[in-house]
Amino acid sequence: MAKRILVIDDDEDILSILDIIFAEEGYDVVLQNTGTDTDHIKLFNPDLILLDVRIAGYHKTGDKICEEIRGEASMEKIPVLLVSAEFDVHERASSCGANGYISKPFDINKLLEKVKEFIT
Repeated sequence: MAKRILVIDDDEDILSILDIIFAEEGYDVVLQNTGTDTDHIKLFNPDLILLDVRIAGYHKTGDKICEEIRGEASMEKIPVLLVSAEFDVHERASSCGANGYISKPFDINKLLEKVKEFIT
């Protein structure tokens, strides 16, 4: 069974690129172009979550969503990677309990390496 990656990002171009890249690598990809709550995330049963920090039109930041994921016993072990162009993405990832971060713009190969660190 393919590992499932949930990508939450408001940039449709990034979603399209990541969908193609991860599908070519054999992952099952679920795309969300808006923020979502933990109950909705549970429905996807992801093996890894890529989470943008700034989600246009959503009342919470990605790091706040990450904190909520970490607060749910059933999801606390799911790896979460913040994806952002924010200058303080490293600090945000650390403070919310994310497993790591990827700075935008990102290198595709480095992104894949980072994802493979957490799911095989």
